[in-house]
Amino acid sequence: MYKKILLACLVTAISASPAHAIDPQKQVAPIDQIVVVVNADVITRNELDERLANATKQLKKQGTPLPEADILEKQVLERMIVDLLQSQFAKETGIRIDDTQLDRTLQRIAQSSNIDTLEEFRARVEQDGSDFSKFREQIRAEIAATRLREREVDAKTVISESEVDSFLANQERQGYKGEEFHLAHIFIGVPEQASAAAIRASQQRAEQAISKLQSGDSFAQVAAGYSDAKDGLNGGDLGWRPAERIPPQFMEELKKIQLGGFSSVLRSPNGFHIIKLLERRDKNQAVVVTQTHVRHILIRTSELVPEKEAKAKLLEVKRALDNGADFAEQAKLNSEDGSASKGGDLGWLSPSDTVPEFESGMNATAIGQVSPPIQSGFGFHLIQVLERRNQDVSVEQKRLQAKQSIRALKSDEAYQDWLRQLRDRAFVEYRIEH
Repeated sequence: MYKKILLACLVTAISASPAHAIDPQKQVAPIDQIVVVVNADVITRNELDERLANATKQLKKQGTPLPEADILEKQVLERMIVDLLQSQFAKETGIRIDDTQLDRTLQRIAQSSNIDTLEEFRARVEQDGSDFSKFREQIRAEIAATRLREREVDAKTVISESEVDSFLANQERQGYKGEEFHLAHIFIGVPEQASAAAIRASQQRAEQAISKLQSGDSFAQVAAGYSDAKDGLNGGDLGWRPAERIPPQFMEELKKIQLGGFSSVLRSPNGFHIIKLLERRDKNQAVVVTQTHVRHILIRTSELVPEKEAKAKLLEVKRALDNGADFAEQAKLNSEDGSASKGGDLGWLSPSDTVPEFESGMNATAIGQVSPPIQSGFGFHLIQVLERRNQDVSVEQKRLQAKQSIRALKSDEAYQDWLRQLRDRAFVEYRIEH
């Protein structure tokens, strides 16, 4: 998406003869300007202007008033820096998204928009004024960033049963059982090991955002201009969150907020927050879901084990299974997952228990069958479906939802921490006033 550092050099040979003098009437194409150097890559003026144009178009489409031009430019540029750093780290650590994987994702995006073919989808994208090749690369980068987060953050987030017990007990005390909240937020980050001056600067930005809200500016407009969160350009919309996925500190604030209102500036370990309550609803009912009993074999990818090698190894295991080898024995011998000692058995899984790629592969596999290699952020899986059942999981679902909520809270915080560390370790040199 971004080019390697290439300093354009315009060399014009001017002859002493008047016949070779430069014609002042001729227009010379401007040279693209480097805006910021990020490690060994650069972001150019043209790239920044293009992202600004896209952001402006998106905000107008959403009906969000535009922030001040210089504020929006700083926000967009910072997101470009963080996106580029993630792209660099993904490449350095062996995450590659090939064209086949990319086309599958684009096909799913097209289908979600009721478009049957990629050709029709391409026409729709271009009709909206976007370059399809750049759109493809943007989606490729987003897939890589998702896999990066799964590997570097989500896979390392551990939730204990005692945490679940404490979480449920706390929700019981607060009396928010079954409630869900539609929230928007503004997040002002604080750098890792920030000085007192840096913390004050972040707090002042948060207070400036509050001041604009109090003056009548729309929340979406202020989020687009001030929020460091990736959803800032979407008005900071967090969607619906169950009460158990909202930090207790924020829940206490929500008790004081009327629908459509916003909080004071809230402090967390990562920075400063402002939340807005858009809607609330009760959701107490029995939960019946289709559960799947599965086992799997995982070959992980890494810097030392590229995707091609991991997939080839898994295909060898698949051939052995097709020739009558026992799945459990192959899992014990080959799987690089903690379930290997149990023959790869993951027990009964409910919807959303696993990452989307794994769940899609599991759902597409018939009972008794073994899937083809399925790629996720962890590596390549072979999935065997043993049984399926419809189950009332009201009690289990409460614990599962609590576990997912704790995981989301811990993962979001860990991800912001990880991004901040990635940003702090990087060489970033601005070539424009910032």
